[in-house]
Amino acid sequence: MQALTLHQHLIGRQGSRRDLNTPALVVDLAALERNIATMAALAAKAGIKLRPHAKTHKSVQIARRQIAAGAVGVCCAKLGEAEALADGGIENILITSPVVGAAGVERLAALAGRSKGLTAAADHPDAVAALAASGAELGVLVDIDPGIHRTGVANGEAALDLARRIAQAPNLTFGGVQYYCGAQQHIEAFAARREAIVERTAYLETIVRTLSEAGLTPALITGGGTGTHAIDIELGVFNELQVGSYIFMDRQYCACDLTGDGAAQFETSLMIDTRVISANHAFLVTVDAGFKAFSTEDGAPPILAGAAEGSKYHFMGDEQGCVIPPQGEAPPKLGETVTFAAPHCDPTINLYEAYHLVRGDTLVDIWPIEARGRSA
Repeated sequence: MQALTLHQHLIGRQGSRRDLNTPALVVDLAALERNIATMAALAAKAGIKLRPHAKTHKSVQIARRQIAAGAVGVCCAKLGEAEALADGGIENILITSPVVGAAGVERLAALAGRSKGLTAAADHPDAVAALAASGAELGVLVDIDPGIHRTGVANGEAALDLARRIAQAPNLTFGGVQYYCGAQQHIEAFAARREAIVERTAYLETIVRTLSEAGLTPALITGGGTGTHAIDIELGVFNELQVGSYIFMDRQYCACDLTGDGAAQFETSLMIDTRVISANHAFLVTVDAGFKAFSTEDGAPPILAGAAEGSKYHFMGDEQGCVIPPQGEAPPKLGETVTFAAPHCDPTINLYEAYHLVRGDTLVDIWPIEARGRSA
């Protein structure tokens, strides 16, 4: 992997960040460590378990640090991500998307045989039947649809039926329920986000009550996210949180008031360093980062450093973008570095092979992104 070898000679050299080949995915190690510690402390104080979502970082090194800080394990969105992290020694993995199809179930069964504490989510009787037939000893959660109709059982009756099927399978253990309100995570105003989550959590409580009255009290009620973590802790229904982006803080989450007081609870630790490669016009310059360097579904990346305040970025194709300064301000010069935040961290990270860890302006380590591209 070229990304792991290209910059090895720069590690530890004072000021070596400026010598990175660009575009480069950069992580402020101190800010990352503070973000991990902050969320771990919040969960510990509330007496709630933390199982961070590794679909954000896709990294064995970061998962290890989260677990060392108190997390009970990690979540993975896909089976391939779970395989990659398990290969790195990570245990107690929850796969949050249903695994179906003969090939997938066969891989899941094999992973259960070598990955301690593996748990899966299911939302259909046929899926549970396939898991039961696999013979794999596996914890299984009932995935509940929070109203976006992506995955999850549609109502309490279906949840109860599925929980009974899981409990009746000799090789499966009914572990509890999963409930992720993805549509509410990025509501920017705290009061509006809280109102939406209070209503959705009340629905979750009805399903938990249905299961409990039938003798299937869910030991685990897992879900939530970075956008709703403070509200989820306050409401006290979840006993495990699946927060993910708090470690990096992309543009989407930085736009949200996470606590209700406008305070910045977490820091932007993830950045993309780019370089000016063409500077022939007074009104714009071109940098070496385009569609292949940033996620694109949420607009242009914000500029963090290297250009006049108020400068804007525009995509100019796969490999390039332009930086346009405000009227009266000069653009960056040829060869200078312009640093961006990710518009959306998860898919941006998926475009890179490695993190470049920095302290100040010095490269201190390079970590592979083991689960990038593991979409199956």
